[in-house]
Amino acid sequence: MQSFNNLFKGVIFDLDGTLVSSSLDFKALKQAVGCPLDQDILAFVQQLPTERAKKAHKIITQAEHLDALSARAMSGALALLDFLLLQQIPTAIVTRNSRQAAELKIERCALPIDLILSRDDGPAKPDPSCLLALAKLWQLPPSQIAYVGDHHYDIQAAKRAGMPSVLLSEQRAHGEQKTYGEQHGASYIFRDLMALHRALPSISLCA
Repeated sequence: MQSFNNLFKGVIFDLDGTLVSSSLDFKALKQAVGCPLDQDILAFVQQLPTERAKKAHKIITQAEHLDALSARAMSGALALLDFLLLQQIPTAIVTRNSRQAAELKIERCALPIDLILSRDDGPAKPDPSCLLALAKLWQLPPSQIAYVGDHHYDIQAAKRAGMPSVLLSEQRAHGEQKTYGEQHGASYIFRDLMALHRALPSISLCA
């Protein structure tokens, strides 16, 4: 694993479990749309016949909307985002949520981020397309943009985009935190956003 001394000129965040809380029950959601538990739900729905896919999308978006109504900012999220804003570091969100659910969560949690790419804007993670689109928009090499998330899809998307990945391991059992990140090849592992924030003064961050 690399030492945390890279030069980052941009930071992209996952949303659920990273910047905001989420209580989505994916097991129940998969059962509701008939998706096998070992398959990705969005990929499964994408290959369904049109009418079944429409019904499945409706179930998923309704569940996301309900989840958005109870979302709360994760501890340290606002302080970290304010710090990056003061440093004039561009920030964005790439999420597998629908745009409607993502915008509702961001509004409810008062997150100071305007740039959001959802599954409505491009292929869902672990596809790296949305990450690469932001690198192009910011005119930055992917290697100078960190992607922060809590799931192995986030790590995979970052690796495919050529970006350093930052895994937040708070949701993992204590003994699994480091192992999970190393198993999936995370560039850096922090327990939570507060730990990441504490590490930032030692990083050269510049616009």
